[in-house]
Amino acid sequence: MHYWESVHDTTHSCTSKHTTSTNRGCSVIAFNQVSKRYPGGSDVLKNVSFELQKGEMAFLTGHSGAGKSTLLKLIAAIERPNSGSVLVNNQNVSVLKGGALPYLRRNLGIIFQDHKLLFDRNVFDNVQLPLQICGFDHKESSKRVRAALDKVGLLNREKSNPITLSGGEQQRLCIARAIVNRPTIMLADEPTGSLDAQYAEDIMAIFKSFNQVGVTLLISTHDASVLRNKQVRVIELKQGEIQTPPSSSYTAIASQTPDTTLPSQAT
Repeated sequence: MHYWESVHDTTHSCTSKHTTSTNRGCSVIAFNQVSKRYPGGSDVLKNVSFELQKGEMAFLTGHSGAGKSTLLKLIAAIERPNSGSVLVNNQNVSVLKGGALPYLRRNLGIIFQDHKLLFDRNVFDNVQLPLQICGFDHKESSKRVRAALDKVGLLNREKSNPITLSGGEQQRLCIARAIVNRPTIMLADEPTGSLDAQYAEDIMAIFKSFNQVGVTLLISTHDASVLRNKQVRVIELKQGEIQTPPSSSYTAIASQTPDTTLPSQAT
């Protein structure tokens, strides 16, 4: 069975009443007049409103310090807004209590800008960690880990220490760890920031393959080169505010309705 054929199979997923809600629409992420200010600083985000539809792939762009990382952290409830609401699958994550947060995050695949790899364990164990936290048995978790590693081209490196991997391979490892739970939403913070052009294209091709089977993706980047010829929506932040799409090739891309049809078989 192909890895992402079962992306919507919840038989073994980590879900709970805390994050399950009635599907009242097609948006899976919705910001409504969201502002965020850190103590002693200015507003990082100002009255941000947008929606991301089920099965959509979008890029979050802007200069360094524009608020991209903060916006992604708000979706995962790593940070909380000072005002406004952040909805994930119609659940207001801004007001979730601490006990509900692990259930929210297990339904998200998060790729951090600083990798957060564990160098005291090998590649296989890094990817397996989320499944251990969820309580998967060894047989099922091993199957999922190897499927995830195979998907990103690291199956032959499962016994290696992450420190021996190249920068591109470490990023692939982060992706494998993020997808091992088979999330329906993925958040990636500058996933190509430190990679050369070819590795960046390889990483984007991996993301595209996830999107083709219905995974919703929001990817932050300040690298305009990764946006070339990408038929996806672009959300631009400037000094914490959403910008009206400029009169450019991105305008047409941003206005397109995403194709959310799932293929009969993942590739």
